Amino acid sequence: MSFQALFRSGPTPFKILLAGLLLLPATARAVDSPAVRDQYVVARVIGEKGHLRPGEPYRIGLLLSHDAGWHTYWKSTATGYGPSIEWDLPQGVSVSELSWPTPRIYTQGDLIDYVYEDKVLLVATLSTSDTLDASSLKISYRAEWLMCEKDCRPGGASGTLTLPVSADPPAPSKWSTYFARHDQSLPAASAAHQIQAWKSGQGIILEVQGPLPAPPYTFFDATASINPESTATVVLAETDRLHLRLSPDASANAFPEKLDGVLAASDPWPGTDGLSYLTVAIPIQPTSPIASAAMPLSIGLLFFAFLGGLILNLMPCVFPVLGIKIMGFVEHAGADPGKVIRHGLVFTGGVLLSFWILALVLLVLRSGGSQLGWGFQLQSPAFVLCLTILLFAFGLNMFGLFEFGQSAVGVGAGLTVRQGYSGSFFSGVLATVVATPCAAPFLAPALGAALALPPLASFAVFTAIAIGLSLPYLLLSAFPSMVKRLPRPGPWMESFKQSMSFLLFATVAFLLWVLAGQLTDEGGYSPSSFLKVLLSLVVIALALWIFGRWGAYHKPAKTKITATTAAVLLIAASFWMGLRATQAPSLNDPAISWQKWEPGLAEELARDGKLVYLDFTARWCVTCQTNKAAVFSSETVRDRFLSGEAIALKADWTQQDPQISEELAKFGRSAVPFNLVYGPALEGPLVLPELLTPQIVLDAMDHASGKRLD
Repeated sequence: MSFQALFRSGPTPFKILLAGLLLLPATARAVDSPAVRDQYVVARVIGEKGHLRPGEPYRIGLLLSHDAGWHTYWKSTATGYGPSIEWDLPQGVSVSELSWPTPRIYTQGDLIDYVYEDKVLLVATLSTSDTLDASSLKISYRAEWLMCEKDCRPGGASGTLTLPVSADPPAPSKWSTYFARHDQSLPAASAAHQIQAWKSGQGIILEVQGPLPAPPYTFFDATASINPESTATVVLAETDRLHLRLSPDASANAFPEKLDGVLAASDPWPGTDGLSYLTVAIPIQPTSPIASAAMPLSIGLLFFAFLGGLILNLMPCVFPVLGIKIMGFVEHAGADPGKVIRHGLVFTGGVLLSFWILALVLLVLRSGGSQLGWGFQLQSPAFVLCLTILLFAFGLNMFGLFEFGQSAVGVGAGLTVRQGYSGSFFSGVLATVVATPCAAPFLAPALGAALALPPLASFAVFTAIAIGLSLPYLLLSAFPSMVKRLPRPGPWMESFKQSMSFLLFATVAFLLWVLAGQLTDEGGYSPSSFLKVLLSLVVIALALWIFGRWGAYHKPAKTKITATTAAVLLIAASFWMGLRATQAPSLNDPAISWQKWEPGLAEELARDGKLVYLDFTARWCVTCQTNKAAVFSSETVRDRFLSGEAIALKADWTQQDPQISEELAKFGRSAVPFNLVYGPALEGPLVLPELLTPQIVLDAMDHASGKRLD
């Protein structure tokens, strides 16, 4: 009788029994420990396959099931600690470290952390010898975790898992789908993407090169050294290049040396066969590999270097000496044209040597500065500030606010009386010195390129500048009669020089734009920092005006000394002010975290027993900025806020906001600054005076919190 006939003709109980026997091999075995609940989390240890085969790796996992609203933490956390597990294993059995699936971002108020919710499986791999002789393995565990909702509680569980052992090929257990989901959430390396990181000012740039998914992107830091709030700041997102700005955590003792974590995207990364999470385990380079890479030497770069040197001859500090110098060559050489040309060549040699020495000095300085590149320097706010002030000063010089190098022109003219080739050679050297006050603005792009070029290419750029400066001398040495055709020095030179100053001011504007991007809240700086930079330029202009007005060479000696001393002091003050503005808050001295004000928020926090400081402010309000600088420069005030005792709310009225206007009107005010303190000991807010001191704020906070004042 066939199987189908037997099944159709048999009684119903027989059919049920037979069907059950047929399905039994396909039923996945449950390999697990008993479930253990501790408050809001249920834990058990599960196995991936129905039995362990000697000599083959076997995966087990700690499965945590969270009640709704509760979570545990990833391996790296800012506020708690991740789950841990201790194993008690039979002899000859070893176990790997846990593998951690990618967490999710958890936000509550100002708190940002990495957590697990619902169900999460943390997997470890058992290793055994192929000579294992046992019918089963008994594995004990003890797990601990921190579970949180509005409050946090430690939890734990212990139990025993018994694993069957067999030489037969194992079938999947009933838990195998959990392991499959775990594998899908693990990060992995991608052959289609290149990842690198470098220091950028006080932050870090994380770069991914390769096909990109759509944003958002999130970096989960596994070392607790990166501020979670900075993990999704996109700086650059091209078709195949992504730059994320990360900020070191305020509590870190030192700048991190490496990045270790997970880069996640909402969609799979193209070219990875569905991978949504990339492994990041790379050192943080001190410089940008893009900026520090050798810039290719091009004909265009050499041409502009040559053109810059040629234009130097039109400057008022160089052009008047040009004809005099050539006629001096003719006078020394007599009627011998060849000797005149040789004087011109020797003069050119002096110019070339001077520029080569300058190139060598810059290369030595660069080699002592960890191979700095121009682009890397522009990532440093302090360097950008110094370059901005320097070019601003050169622009003011070219515009005529002050003159520098006037005595050098006379020295250059006096050199025409020297005899022989040595005189011509050193004339070339000193011609370079004479041109220096005018040369620096035009040399700035070439100097920047030279800092990023290899040594030989850098020397080529300086050689092109020197040839440009020397070319008129060479031509006029060959054709002295052309001296008569030169334009006469006159007011046109001053107009030309002043017109060139606007190119420098345009460069200053660009550098200020770069600096503004570096001195923002995103980069960890206060908004007032950029204002201090602008004020430092005002101070440098004042210093140079004093020097130009009373420090000129024709002024009495006492007047010149007084003016020069005052100018030097003001210049030092300008740099001091600007450099302080570019210094990020210390990693051990985090800035106060301001929450955005909303109507009713301060009152609600006060009803919950919180101490609240509410600041109605605006960036254009000078008194507001003065108050904040005075109050929060006090360590005592900062400590009160950083300890969590007080909450800082900011109502920013920089742009018109009807809600803020309406709130001010409730207190009979129509302008800022306006500061309030709320607290549990007050029936209503305490209004502070317009001008604040640290003690005024501290007294108000003590009064609002119910503390007795001394």
